Amino acid sequence: MTTLTFIQPDGSEKSVAATEGRSLMEIAQGAGVAGIVAECGGSAACATCHVVLPQDVFDRLGPPEEHEEDMLDFADAPREPCSRLSCQVNVTSDMDGMTVRVPAA
Repeated sequence: MTTLTFIQPDGSEKSVAATEGRSLMEIAQGAGVAGIVAECGGSAACATCHVVLPQDVFDRLGPPEEHEEDMLDFADAPREPCSRLSCQVNVTSDMDGMTVRVPAA
């Protein structure tokens, strides 16, 4: 099983067990991670599941597709270089130990 750590805006951390193949959004919501609202249910039609990935993971995944880029422009929190929608990132075994930051808004 893959373990991920979500860092909240206040600096608190929540480590969760993650099933490979599921999205970061599904994992976060299933574990009760605050700040991952996912109003659209994971269809990339909002930006309420905005997270910031570590640079190495972002680089490995490649840039967001155009639709995701557009949605990130509407995120409440300012977009960062490694911002992604958590609904568009599927967990893989090489993410074990990864830290994901949840933006303040």
